Amino acid sequence: MSTTVIGFDLGGTKSAISLYDTDLWTAVAHESMPTNAHLGLPAVMDNAAAMIAKFRRDDTVAVGFGMPGLIRHADGSVAQTPNIPGGENFPAKQFLEKQSKLPVFVDNDARCFTLAEAKLGAGKGHSVVIGITMGTGVGGGVAMDGKLFHGAHGFAGEIGHMLLIPGQPPVGSKHTRGDVEQFLSGTSLGRRCEPAEKPEDYLDGHACAFLWADVFREIAWMLCNLTHMFDPSVIVFGGSTGRALRPHLKNIGTELGLWLLPGMPIPTLTIAERQDAGSLGAALLTQ
Repeated sequence: MSTTVIGFDLGGTKSAISLYDTDLWTAVAHESMPTNAHLGLPAVMDNAAAMIAKFRRDDTVAVGFGMPGLIRHADGSVAQTPNIPGGENFPAKQFLEKQSKLPVFVDNDARCFTLAEAKLGAGKGHSVVIGITMGTGVGGGVAMDGKLFHGAHGFAGEIGHMLLIPGQPPVGSKHTRGDVEQFLSGTSLGRRCEPAEKPEDYLDGHACAFLWADVFREIAWMLCNLTHMFDPSVIVFGGSTGRALRPHLKNIGTELGLWLLPGMPIPTLTIAERQDAGSLGAALLTQ
């Protein structure tokens, strides 16, 4: 008998919920809504629980929940949510299971994106897939043979917080880490190129063309570190800014080749295929 699972993609700005048929992994219902992060995580989770109750059917057997921040894989609790206040040590899995009376599986939203693309998207059939989401922030994940690599505590894949140019953040940064997110998130690129009106402007037209050489080199440095560490067969970009990289992937690959050790294969660089990768990946956590 066919069953359904709920996939919830909680974002810093907007969220999405989908109900998936587990035979075909197609969405039979979907809805998007603002996250209202300013209300704080407890209120946001109350709203999420209400949406889950709305979407649940008699044949719904589980809930997958993707959310930003550091998620402890062992118990599905939140260590911190940088873009949603009040998230420290919130027991997300426990809370949602109590509200829904269903098994709930919680993970970082960028890890969910990576899982969806590894199993049913641009990374399908590849042995080692790295997903990178570039939007409000920079997130990521690593999938090996169709399974997420979580590390010892569930925090593996925090690509946005790898150091890029330590101690030398670009203009407008609040701290001096010099990590990837300070350079390559949509938020940061907007500060580095004030004429841009939307994420696509950073990498299209002429408004931010003066920045491109630096951005491509910085992305190549990020990819160089990831390639030497994981030897991926494919790297998949998502998020509004990540998708805008499509016409520039060849140039980025060429730049990457300049920094890799001789003989190190350049992974395939591609753009996410699934528009619903966040909610689909969350749903796939249940399997």
